[in-house]
Amino acid sequence: MLWSYRTTPRTATQETPFSLTYGSEAVVPAEFLTSSPRIAAFAAEANEDERRTDLDLVEEKRNTAAAQMASYKKTLGSYYNSRVKNLRFIPGDLILRKNSVSRAEPHGKLAPNWEGPYRVVEASQHGYYKLVYRGGALVPRIWHAEKLKLYFS
Repeated sequence: MLWSYRTTPRTATQETPFSLTYGSEAVVPAEFLTSSPRIAAFAAEANEDERRTDLDLVEEKRNTAAAQMASYKKTLGSYYNSRVKNLRFIPGDLILRKNSVSRAEPHGKLAPNWEGPYRVVEASQHGYYKLVYRGGALVPRIWHAEKLKLYFS
């Protein structure tokens, strides 16, 4: 199984992990049992020169694979980001806040996923919102207060 993983080309780089590590393609053990074109075309004299050439070019192959990986990640990110719907809240809107972000409620399997509702009292263009409870008290930013404690203690 591990051999199969190392000798299968990745989608992002179009290279195998084995070739990026060692500079050449691996021969799968099954190719020795059955006659394959790669085994039939093997010439020991030419192999030494080709191996040295592969080792000289392995850094270039890795750099090319890194560039392809970056391009692949950019394409994949733009694909998923095209489906994101930006929501802008205006003062007066009622919203719920995800509990895993603020951790205001106890965190666990049976804990609620959302907390609130809160009312938006101030909104900026950069996605910053000031929230108040239904009674009108300002919702504290707990993680920010803990940071301040670290700086001023």
